[in-house]
Amino acid sequence: MGDTMKPLFLMLAAGLLAAPGAEARRIGQLEFTPCELAQPGTGATLRLECATLEVPEDPTRPEGRRLKLKVGLAPARAAEPAPDPVVFFAGGPGQSATESWAGVDAGFSRIRAKRHVVFVDQRGTGDGHRLACALPDPQGGAMPDSAQLRQMASDCLASLDADVAQYTTSVAVKDIEALRLALGAPTLNLYGGSYGTRVAQEYARQYPQAVRSIILDGVVPPGLALGSEHGINLEAALKAILGRCSGDDACRAAFGDPYRTLYGLRDRVRATPQTVAARDPRTWAPRELRLDEAAVVSIARLFAYAPETAALMPLLLHEAASGRPEALVAQAALVYDSLSAQINHGMQLSVTCAEDAPRLSRREQDEALILGNAITGVLLDQCEVWPKGPVSPGFHEPLRTDTPTLLLSGELDPVTPPRYAEQVLADLGKAAHLVGKGQGHILLNRGCTPRLAAEFIDKLDPEGLDAGCLDVLGPTPFFLDHNGATP
Repeated sequence: MGDTMKPLFLMLAAGLLAAPGAEARRIGQLEFTPCELAQPGTGATLRLECATLEVPEDPTRPEGRRLKLKVGLAPARAAEPAPDPVVFFAGGPGQSATESWAGVDAGFSRIRAKRHVVFVDQRGTGDGHRLACALPDPQGGAMPDSAQLRQMASDCLASLDADVAQYTTSVAVKDIEALRLALGAPTLNLYGGSYGTRVAQEYARQYPQAVRSIILDGVVPPGLALGSEHGINLEAALKAILGRCSGDDACRAAFGDPYRTLYGLRDRVRATPQTVAARDPRTWAPRELRLDEAAVVSIARLFAYAPETAALMPLLLHEAASGRPEALVAQAALVYDSLSAQINHGMQLSVTCAEDAPRLSRREQDEALILGNAITGVLLDQCEVWPKGPVSPGFHEPLRTDTPTLLLSGELDPVTPPRYAEQVLADLGKAAHLVGKGQGHILLNRGCTPRLAAEFIDKLDPEGLDAGCLDVLGPTPFFLDHNGATP
């Protein structure tokens, strides 16, 4: 870039070319104005800045229908931000980046000292032509059978005004390149969490010259069929989490063997589900909930994601098994309601039916596990009727790059265990893998990780990071009653 252009670019990057008399910030071709970002299913809100990016629904037909994607900006605190912003990719698949931001904002605090963080709703989520379908509702009674699941997908498909085949990861990353060009950024620093790591890797594969650095948090290897190992991964995490209770004198005295309790409770309510009169965990209004297999599995699966909720599992299981299931069913309803509010299931189907379902199968050896083949079964049934979109050549091949990369894992992650990051690490030329002891899914918000992430982006030296500060991390002490852990 010539010397005469540098001042202009720095002004654009810093957002100093605001329209006169308007509370706006212009970066490249995008004008950002104040907006309130909320996370569905929670009370979390943040006031940031938003813009709109317009892209063709079908990139091969630029004259056809266009999508207006919402773009969020968490501005840098520096007077002259670095010209290469960080781009955040949300998980799911099916989560909106602008709706997820409130939950991850704190993890980017150090990064924002020098750089803008930008995030765009992936097509099919948020306000960008949302592909929303009803998730199978375990609170409604028995899980739908195969015919009912296919009918749910068909009904959803008929209700959507969209070419759902154009909502795969391979198409979505073209929107990220359109965002980079609209911002006028020479390169991007990528951060992806969970499914967002797949998006980051695919963008780096398609546009290698546009990527300055990559952070992958809760890593999905490109060769993995999403859903194929959810059962065995959860089982390993539960054995470690609940086994720690069995090995702790106070927890064992209070709850015995919670792993055994989990399976005993699952088998009992599978045979004889019951209706429980409980209070809604949000409104405190009376509500009838079900204590059944779906409620037990929901607690086991989703409470394993974070050490704080994992610490509640032995107590909830013991109470339910002892005839006091109100807390367990209320928490199961809470996590289901929150999940269904955050996931755009139609977009999830557009991604997984094209990219994963062709390599999925029900595994007989998983049937007895706590999760069984529930996720695989839903996907295989609904994907029978869902259109399949484009998947780029080499999509499932390992990403081979010398771009500096930092991989993050939680030791007890029930969905993307550390071994996944090790698989990806093997093909990277300049990378390091950090593991948080006792942690679950997504590490960025934990301990000193925000500082390490910022240092990595600044220096591009993953092997040189002093990650000893992570040694203080560990699991949250188990709740021995509803007041908390033993002091």
